[in-house]
Amino acid sequence: MGRSRGGLTSKIHALVDAEGRPVALKITEGQAHDGRSAVDMLGGLGAGQILLGDRAYDSDALRTRMAEQGAWANVKPMPNRKQVLAFSPFLYKYRNLVERFFSKIKHFRAVATRYDKDPDNFLASVKLAALRVWLRAL
Repeated sequence: MGRSRGGLTSKIHALVDAEGRPVALKITEGQAHDGRSAVDMLGGLGAGQILLGDRAYDSDALRTRMAEQGAWANVKPMPNRKQVLAFSPFLYKYRNLVERFFSKIKHFRAVATRYDKDPDNFLASVKLAALRVWLRAL
């Protein structure tokens, strides 16, 4: 867990498919930057797939890596970016799938209240909640 002015915090990083089902999950400290800490989760993206990310994932390194993998990063550019790259607002609307996934797993009290203080146990709780999301989708 990370320490901030508000106390001990953590972030859940999730990679979901086109139907909002989780593919990869990760827990990091609350003060860790989203773009740097979630890079190892993006190895599963292949040719023809699209990464829909918010502004925290706007980096040239991430876009280059996605291009090398054959995927396209449709990431909303930062307002202070000098070279604005291709971005589709229409596709970006589908990013709500990951937000809806977070809404679904927060219905589980152990996830919403961060009941487990150990990061491994908390990740297990998140994965159990994600499993329930998968089972409901089937």
